[in-house]
Parts: sequence; structure tokens; C-alpha cells
Amino acid sequence: METIKNYLEAMFAGMPDTPEVRRARAELLQMMEDKYNELIAGGQSENAAVGTVISEFGNLEDLAEDLGLTKEVQEFHDTESIHPRRQISRDEATSYITNRIKKALFLALGVMLCITSVACPILSAEGSENLVLAGPAFMFVFIALGVGFIVYSSFVDSEWRFIRRQLCFIDMNTASYVKERRRSFEGIRALCVTLGVILCIVCWVPCMLFATTSRVTIGPAIMFLLVGIGVFLIVYANNASKGFDILLRLNDVKTISGNYGEPAPETVKYRSKAAETVVVCYWPVVTSLYLITSFLTFRWNLTWIIWPIAAVAHRAVVINCRKYDD
Repeated sequence: METIKNYLEAMFAGMPDTPEVRRARAELLQMMEDKYNELIAGGQSENAAVGTVISEFGNLEDLAEDLGLTKEVQEFHDTESIHPRRQISRDEATSYITNRIKKALFLALGVMLCITSVACPILSAEGSENLVLAGPAFMFVFIALGVGFIVYSSFVDSEWRFIRRQLCFIDMNTASYVKERRRSFEGIRALCVTLGVILCIVCWVPCMLFATTSRVTIGPAIMFLLVGIGVFLIVYANNASKGFDILLRLNDVKTISGNYGEPAPETVKYRSKAAETVVVCYWPVVTSLYLITSFLTFRWNLTWIIWPIAAVAHRAVVINCRKYDD
């Protein structure tokens, strides 16, 4: 019976998700089950019974009039002829997920190197003249490597860009497989995000610990290292998990197959283009102000206070810039 149910799902996958279509699908499933049980009771083997049921009820066009779906079937064929969809097989879905995880790893590593690069001139600030010059040099090396990893990550999935550019779909079995993979990855994602947030919250602790020592610059250097690792974990986990959501949202949400995945999250709307720009640029501006203030004053043990203040202010900025439906 599982084979018959899967075949039925494939038949109705592209049909519109309406009460009439769901009723017809349930009705046809009952007819197929009754026929299957009748054949099994008559002595046919399971495979023979399945083949007979599919051959008798497996053409939706022939059954459209009896099921009251003549209009829906015709609209489905018209849509397919105008906007055909490419099927993503289970093997392709597996390759895409692996590729997406690889892309997330390089992207996260690039971001981490850019953040931790600031630690180089901080550590060398109290050294000899040669060491003071070496600090900025190593910082630019780190930045160059980080940008290189970020750029490379954009090419890792070049063979899969068609997924975003053309209409695609996955069948029920592939969707079930992707959901299972996402469920198994959810624990890793939760752990990475939790550790990442914790590291970003406690990153200022080294600044306090080394504030009264002779090596006051060690605190800020460790802080950037902790932030870099924390951001690495968060960026990696979130970007890797996006691959599962992209696959599960390939199907047209207006069709039966749209139920295989999950609806897209609510899109955040802003009051104006200027408000959206403020929200997008908020954290880069805060980071720039922090670095400028810290390098000009060299009061790393005090300038960290910018981050908790900015975090509180960010919520107020988002509330005021976001547009809410009436």
C-alpha cells in the first residue's frame, strides 16, 4: 500500500491545494485501497495487485471528470507547459546539502579571520619597533585570507545557482529525506548558535581581567578572538541550515506538493527605504565606531561598553523602523 500512496502523491503533486482537490485525492485513495484489498483477497500477490491498481487508477486525466477535477487538471497542464519545473532528485539534494555545508564553512572561516585580524596590531602595540610594524602587516594578511575565503565561498555553489533562477520541485520522498537531515542537523545548529552567543556575551571578560596588569592589550586581543570564534559558529550553523529550507521551499506553495516543505517565514517590512538602510547598516556602523574609538583612546577596557548599549538600542531601532500590518 505504501507504493500506491506514493504514486498517488506523485499524481496530485502539481494540483492546486484546494478543498476540492484534497477531497478527490482522499476519494481516489479509498478507491485504490478497496481495489487493492479486493485483489489481495482474490489471491493475487502484492506486486501484482499494486500493478493492477496503478494501471486502473493511475491516469488522472481519465479520472478527472469522475472526480470533478476537469478544470483543475486542465489548469495544471497549462501551467506546466508555460512554466515547466525541473525535478531535484534525492541524490542531487544530498549533493546540494553537502555543498551548502562546505560553503557555510568557508564563509564562516573568512568572517572569523576578518574579525580576529584586529588582535594582531593590538598584541604588537606594546612590543619593539619591529613588532609594532609586524602587527598591522599580519592584520592585513588575515584580512586578505578572510576575504579570499569569503569570495571562494561564493563560487563553491556555482553549479547549483539554477535552483534560485529556475522553477524546481522535489517529490515527497526527497522532501522527507531533507526533513530528516535537517532534524539531525538541528542539534548541531542549536549547539553552535548557543556557544556562539555565549562567547560573544562573555568576550569582554578578558578586558576586565587584564585591565590592571602590565599587559593590558592582551584582554582586547582575546576579546576579538572570542568574538571571531563565536561569530564563526553562528554564521556556519545558520548558513548551513539554510540549504535544507531552500530545498523544502522549492515546491509551489499553491499546490499539494507545497505541503511537503514548510511555508516561508514572514517577510520583515520597513516603513521606508531609508528605515531599511538604517537597520541594515546598524551593526557595521557600531563596529566601526567601536574600532575607531578604541584605537584613538586605547581604552579597550572601557570601550567594550559600546556593545551592550548598542544591543539595547538595536531593539528600539528595529521597532521604530519596522512596518506593522494594520
